[in-house]
Amino acid sequence: MGMTQVTTLECTLCGAEYDPNRIIYTCPEHEGVKGILEVTYDYDAIDDAFDGDLGGPIASQWKYEAFLPVAADADIVTLNEGGTDLFDAPNLSAALGVETLVKDDGRNPTGCFKDRASAIAVTKAKHAGRDIITCASTGNAAASLSGYAARGGMDCRIFVPGDAPTGKLAQPLVYGADVLAVNGNYDEAYDLSVEVTEKYGWYNRNAAINPFQVEGKRTVGHELADQSIARGHVPDWVVFSMGDGCTIAGAWKGFKEFYDLGYVDDHPKMLGVQAEGASAIHDAFHNHEDIDDIAETLADSIAVGRPRNTIKACRALEQSGGTSVLVSDEEILEAETLLGSTEGIYSEPAGAAPIAGVQTALDRGIIEQDETVVVVSTGFGLKDTKSAEKATGGVDRIDPEIAEVEGLYGTAEEAAADD
Repeated sequence: MGMTQVTTLECTLCGAEYDPNRIIYTCPEHEGVKGILEVTYDYDAIDDAFDGDLGGPIASQWKYEAFLPVAADADIVTLNEGGTDLFDAPNLSAALGVETLVKDDGRNPTGCFKDRASAIAVTKAKHAGRDIITCASTGNAAASLSGYAARGGMDCRIFVPGDAPTGKLAQPLVYGADVLAVNGNYDEAYDLSVEVTEKYGWYNRNAAINPFQVEGKRTVGHELADQSIARGHVPDWVVFSMGDGCTIAGAWKGFKEFYDLGYVDDHPKMLGVQAEGASAIHDAFHNHEDIDDIAETLADSIAVGRPRNTIKACRALEQSGGTSVLVSDEEILEAETLLGSTEGIYSEPAGAAPIAGVQTALDRGIIEQDETVVVVSTGFGLKDTKSAEKATGGVDRIDPEIAEVEGLYGTAEEAAADD
């Protein structure tokens, strides 16, 4: 049974259309993997089918099943991804000087935002009768896909750059995946995964080329719109870090769908944040002539030199009236400790980069102090403890003597007097 709400797959470059029920990754009219496809929908059919309680609780992303490109007779593979909290962040707001909320997608089942896409990938791969699923990843998508493949009873084979954080490699190994660490960077691992897909016929979950992965990611936009209804106002800005570009593209698509359908009466501007050492989407958006395709940043999740979804990401920034900024690795680490020390939310560097981006945007007058900002933290901090150690002063080592404590904090009497 097909997907009645999906109308076609449309090439973002030339507009050619393809059958959405066929396994196709990119438009064959273009060399390499440039012809990224866009999933288009019959929104009247979706509106008729969607019966979610808008402004009500969100148990998981499957509250928005009517919007998702999954056949009605498919067995859904899920670990209850999505439905993540949108936290008021008064301490962070005071530190930044602007009202800020945090959507903590590091609380997803494998600890990152990409679970929203992996659930779709494994569900579709199983429905298509595939046994083996693959992807290239800087770490998070690999861990995410591995967990969902295990849940769905599929074999998983993933390609990661050799310098991926060890915490992110341990996770997919526990999930039973074959982890192939490529002696090269993410882009080389990516190219190899595409070649393997063509030769072996494995199902490829790479969000940048598998058109249905962005569609899972757009549930974060649905949720933010839904949570805006519950709160009674739409934020002025929603802030994401950008690597391949599909996350911010998906989030904007989801929010815009709710706006176009009249479920919400306004939409936010999107702010995309990239590391200075991996700035290709930012450079393309601002028409910089010198675009460097070498990625060098400690925020490994966004260390992408040749983003495949630049068109969709730039479209999200432009359509929403938003923009992009660059931040340094040092600013990203400071943002990680700021988020943790103000609100108790532990984020990996790429998940903290939006906070550094808000600071930069405030300094440059892009964000006004009377506006409301939502930052989306996309990954849990335990995935990259080495960066966290760099970001902090480390532990204080002391002997088991009260005098050592007094040396740090003064005597108990002095402390009481200070209170």
